[in-house]
Amino acid sequence: MSNKLLLVGSVPLDTAEEVMNQFGGALGPYLPAMPDGEVGERRSWVNRFCYLLFNGHADIETLKRPKPVDGVEQLLPRTREDSWNFRVRPGVERVRFGNPGTRLGYARDAVASYFVFKTLREKGILPADLRFQISIPMVNSVVRSLYFVGPGDLERVRPGFEDALAAEIDVICAHIPHQDLAIQWDCAYEVQAVSGAAPTPQEAKIETHTAPIARLSRHVPAGVQLGFHLCFGTFGGWPAFAPETLGPTIDFANAAIEATGRRVDWVHIPTLDTTNDAFYAPLAKLATNGADVYLGAIHSMPTLAARLAVARKYLPRFGIAAYCGFGRTPPDQMPQILADHLAAVKIAGLA
Repeated sequence: MSNKLLLVGSVPLDTAEEVMNQFGGALGPYLPAMPDGEVGERRSWVNRFCYLLFNGHADIETLKRPKPVDGVEQLLPRTREDSWNFRVRPGVERVRFGNPGTRLGYARDAVASYFVFKTLREKGILPADLRFQISIPMVNSVVRSLYFVGPGDLERVRPGFEDALAAEIDVICAHIPHQDLAIQWDCAYEVQAVSGAAPTPQEAKIETHTAPIARLSRHVPAGVQLGFHLCFGTFGGWPAFAPETLGPTIDFANAAIEATGRRVDWVHIPTLDTTNDAFYAPLAKLATNGADVYLGAIHSMPTLAARLAVARKYLPRFGIAAYCGFGRTPPDQMPQILADHLAAVKIAGLA
């Protein structure tokens, strides 16, 4: 294990500089890469695409939007039932998105945040060997039936969104030195779908979700590190679903790693607040092909040591992380979360 901690991505502070100073300064020596906190619009993870990308698109009809509060429009839903709903307009076979390379905002934000990262690294606030991390949700976590309710809509929208994502990755890799860069695929809906929460049999198939991973991973040059964040979801509260076992998650992880067709540098596996052997036993089947493993175990701190002890029966060597990013966590909890990460390093015997 070359590194001991992983930051999944989102930190609800106002600027990338604040995130990197506060979290990077304290945790940098333990990290493989430093995210920018997904500040601004990216704090909402995939929900932002509803009002920034889908609403108002010429080929997409908005059926429902979040209810206003005191007469003021709401862009982000408060519950799943309050979510945006869309359908593709009749006669449209494939929805495409203009301004490739800039439409989704990942490349723009990455280039800007990399300048902050590089400056803080030059000042010695961040370790010299630390990489810059950009976390990107996989296609099916964005284009899914929670938002698109028309028959056949997913097949009409997903290819165009994948093209837009590929263009963003190409721009990122053209403007940030490969030796400084790490890209992380975020897979939340994918894990839920293969774990029994899929709305259709097709969505339950692992290959439905590994196919875009395979295609998009070809856009990540060999010199750029690649990681995975698998997640049980936090929309509506964590966990969005709680599987009895890590079995389907591990099956998906193995298939996703293989689908990339290249070296994977890390994989993040979420865990729950349980010491049940049956939950952790599938970790023994994890085929990392050399990737570092980070267990999303930094939560419920009084039980952390006991949970790690059970996990080590099946996976002796791993680093640790939180179960997800902190974008939906109140900012005033960040000092405690930072303290928990530092304490977890000691509890896990990684200090």
